[in-house]
Amino acid sequence: MTATPDDLFAYLDTLGIAHSTQWHEAVFTVDQSTEVKRTVPGGHTKNLFLRDKDDNIILIAAEAHSQLKLNKLHKLIGTKRLSFGSPDLMEELLGVTPGSVTAFALMNDTEGRVRFLVDAALMEHDPVNFHPLTNTGTTTVSKADFEKFVRATEHGFEVIDFTQLLTDAE
Repeated sequence: MTATPDDLFAYLDTLGIAHSTQWHEAVFTVDQSTEVKRTVPGGHTKNLFLRDKDDNIILIAAEAHSQLKLNKLHKLIGTKRLSFGSPDLMEELLGVTPGSVTAFALMNDTEGRVRFLVDAALMEHDPVNFHPLTNTGTTTVSKADFEKFVRATEHGFEVIDFTQLLTDAE
C-alpha cells in the first residue's frame, strides 16, 4: 500500500526526525517553485527517476540548480545509458506520480529495487527540502535527519559530485 503524506509524517516522527511542511499550489518544475524557494530556507531539490536497459532503477535527489548531463551520467555511476523511467513504473515502485517524485518516496520501495543517489551540492545545505509524496507541499528536514531517513528505508546513501559531468571530456 502506498504511503500518504500523513504516513510519511508519522514515519518521520517514529524515527525522531523533526520536520515542517509548507503547503502550496502544485509545482511541477524547478522554475514553478521560485516562490517556495524564496519562503522556505535550505536546499531545494529536483528529483529524477531513471532506468537503464538492464532495468536498474535510479532515483536522484539533486540540488535544484545542478546541471546533470544524463548522456554522461551512466559512466559516472556504472550503469548502461539511462533514460527516464515510465510513470507506471514510478508509481509501482515509489507510489508517486510525475511532478511529485521525492526521496521521501523511498519508503514505498520496500523491495529495495531503487538505487538512491544524492547530489553533493545538495548536501552543502542544511536543512534540505522535498515534496512530502505530493507536489502541493514542501517538507523540511535537517541534512543529518535526511540521511537517517534514507538509511531507515534500507537504501544506500550515495553522494555523487555531479559537477564531474560538466567537463567536455568523454
